Amino acid sequence: MLKDPVSDFFDTSLYVNRELSWIYFNQRVLEEAFNPELHPLLERVKFISIFSSNLDEYFMIRVAGIEEQYQAGIQDRTIDGYTPAEQLDKIRSMVLQQLSERNECFYHDLVPALQKEGIEFVRISELSATQQRALSHYFRKEIFPVLTPLAFDTGHPFPFMSNLSLNLAIELEDEESRSLKFARVKVPSILPRLLLLNNIKGFHDDDGIIRFIWIEDLVESNLSHLFPKMRIIQSHLFRLIRDADIEIEEDEAGDLLKTIEQGLRSSRYGKVVRLDITPAMPLSVRKLLIKNLEVAERNVYEINGALGLGCLIDLLKIERPDLKDEPFVPYNRIEEEFSTNIFKMIRAKDILLYHPYDSFQPVVDFLNQAALDPDVLSIKQTLYRVGSNSPIVEALMMAAEEGKQVAVLVELKARFDEENNIVWARALEDVGVHVVYGLPRLKTHAKLTLIVRREQHKLKRYLHLGTGNYNPATGKIYTDYSLFTTNEQLANDVAELFNALTGYSKHTGYRKLLVSPINTRKRIIEMIEREVEWIGKENKGRIIMKMNALVDAQTIQALYRASCEGVKIDLVVRGICCLKPGIPGVSEHIRVISVIGRFLEHSRAYYFYNGGKEELYLGSADIMPRNLDDRVEAIFPVFDKILIQVVKSDLELILADNVKAWQMHADGTYSRIINDAPQLNSQALFISRSVQKKTSSKFNVNEL
Repeated sequence: MLKDPVSDFFDTSLYVNRELSWIYFNQRVLEEAFNPELHPLLERVKFISIFSSNLDEYFMIRVAGIEEQYQAGIQDRTIDGYTPAEQLDKIRSMVLQQLSERNECFYHDLVPALQKEGIEFVRISELSATQQRALSHYFRKEIFPVLTPLAFDTGHPFPFMSNLSLNLAIELEDEESRSLKFARVKVPSILPRLLLLNNIKGFHDDDGIIRFIWIEDLVESNLSHLFPKMRIIQSHLFRLIRDADIEIEEDEAGDLLKTIEQGLRSSRYGKVVRLDITPAMPLSVRKLLIKNLEVAERNVYEINGALGLGCLIDLLKIERPDLKDEPFVPYNRIEEEFSTNIFKMIRAKDILLYHPYDSFQPVVDFLNQAALDPDVLSIKQTLYRVGSNSPIVEALMMAAEEGKQVAVLVELKARFDEENNIVWARALEDVGVHVVYGLPRLKTHAKLTLIVRREQHKLKRYLHLGTGNYNPATGKIYTDYSLFTTNEQLANDVAELFNALTGYSKHTGYRKLLVSPINTRKRIIEMIEREVEWIGKENKGRIIMKMNALVDAQTIQALYRASCEGVKIDLVVRGICCLKPGIPGVSEHIRVISVIGRFLEHSRAYYFYNGGKEELYLGSADIMPRNLDDRVEAIFPVFDKILIQVVKSDLELILADNVKAWQMHADGTYSRIINDAPQLNSQALFISRSVQKKTSSKFNVNEL
C-alpha cells in the first residue's frame, strides 16, 4: 500500500503500458477462437482472422512509431516507465508467444475440426492425377498471366515489395551456365488467397467435401512455367509489413486531397517493420532479404505454416449455417412504431437507437427522406468511415441533385479509409455538394448530421448524433448509439461546430456539447470531481464509463482521486486500458471489464450519478490524448430521463456479463469472469430483446 497515494499518481507502477495493453486486448480476441462452447466453428476461425489482421495493423502503425523513436535515439520513458527499446523487446516476446498460440489453435484444433465437418485444406501432392491436371490447367489460364518473376543480379536491382505483400524467394540454377540465380515472385493479392477447388473446371469430386488450397502452394508447384531451362533449387515464402502511417505536412499542402493521394502511394513502400519468414528459409536467403529490405534482425519473425491468416475471414462465405452464428435481423423500431415519417417521429420525442440490436436503416432513411422532402432546405454531415457502395453518400448526392444545399466534411485522413474517402469526396463534388476536408492538423471524428426543414413558415432543425460511423455495414456488427432529436440547445451547438468545420469560426462557447480539442477533457474531469463532492454531501458517488480505450493520464489521475474518496467507478473498456484497478489505497473502488463477443463493442457512454440528477453523455471520443487533443470529437448529453435509464440499464447489464466479459487485474492482465451467478451473456440478451421487439423504454434489466 502506498503511504501517500495522492502524491504518487505519477508513480510508474500505477500505469499499464499502452502498447502492451493493446497486446492484452488482442489476446482476448484470440481466446475467442479457443473454446467451442463460445462460438460455432466458422466463427472461431473468424477470430483467428481478426486477431491476425489486428496484429498487422498494430505493426503498421504502433510498432512503426516506436521503431522511429528507437532509430532516432530517443530514450524518454513512458508514464509506465518503458523506453522505446524496452517496449520493442517486450512486444516481440509477447507477439511471438501469441503467434505460437494462434498456430496451435488453428492447425491442431480448428483444421481437424473443419475436416470433420467436410472442409479441408489440401496440398497438391494429396490430389489425384486427374485433379492435378485440372489444377495445372487452371494455373496456366488464370494465374500464370498475372505473375511477374523479378530477377536480382548485377543487371536487375532488388525489386520493390509493397506492404503486406506475400512473396516467394526463389533460388535457381541456370542449366546451361550452372550459375546460381535469385528471383522473387509476388503472390498476386488480386487473386483469392484460398482457392476453392470445387469450383475449378475438371476437378471431379463427388464426395461433398469442400476443399481449399493455398494459392501460394499452387504458384510454388508451378514455378517451372516461369523459369524454363532453369532448375528450381528451392523456394521460400516470406511476407513483409511496412510503416503505413501517412505523414502530412498540412501547412505546406496546397491541395490536401492530392497530398493524401501522394501519401498513400508512398506508404506502400514505407520502412519495413516486420518480415515474416518460414523456419526452413536458409541463412543465405534470410541475410539477403534482411540486407536489401533494410530490416533489423529483431523484426524478423519465423512463423510455421501459412503467413498472414487474415484471409481466413473468407471461410465465412461457405454455405454452412450450422457452423455460424444464427442469422440476426435487427428490429426496425422506427418503422414499426412510426411508419415511415421520420420527421414526425423526431418531433414527437427524442429517439435513441442501439445498433446493431436496433436497425441502422432509420439513419439511412433519415437522409433519404430529407433528400426528397421539398420542405428540407439543407443537410450538413460529417463522414469518417462510410465503406463502399454507401447509401449514405448516395442520399447526399440525391439531395444535391434535388436542389438542397448540402455540405459534407469528408475526413481524408481516416486511417486505412483514405482511398475510399477520396473516391466519395470527388463523387460528391461532381454533383455540387460543398465538400470540405477538415481542419489543419486535426482529424474530424465527430458523427453529426444537421437537417434544416421549413415547417409552418418557420425553420426546424433535426439532428442525428452518433457514437459510430455512417456505415451500414459496420452498423450490423458494431455496437453504437444513435440519437435523433430536435433539441434547440444541441442544435445551436451543432450548427456552431459545423460553422467551425466549414468556415473560419473560432467558436469555443459550446453549452451542451463536449467538443474536442476544446473542452472534452476539462468537462469530463469536472464531472469526475463532482462525484467526489457528492461523496462528501451524501456519501454516494457513482461513475460508469464505456469506451474503446482509456489512455489519458490526466483523466486516469482524476479517477484515482475519486476512488481514493470512495466513488464507485465501473469502467467497460474494450481495448487499451492504462489504468490499474484494485490497487489498495488508490483504485480499490474501480472495476475494469472488457467484453469481446459476436459484435464489436464500439459505443462510448459516460454516466454520472450527480447526486441523483443523473447525467449521461454519448459520443465519438475515447479517453485518449489523440481524441482529446488531436481530433474534432463531439460527445453529446442525453436529456430524456427515460433514455438515461435505458442506457444505464444497458450498462448495468454489460457489467453483469459473466460469459463474454473479462476482468482486469491490478497487474494489467485479464481473466474471464467466473462467478456463482446465473450465466449472463449481455450481447445474447440484447439480441433476444430485439427479436422479441421490446422497446428500450420498456426494458428493465432487473427482470432478467
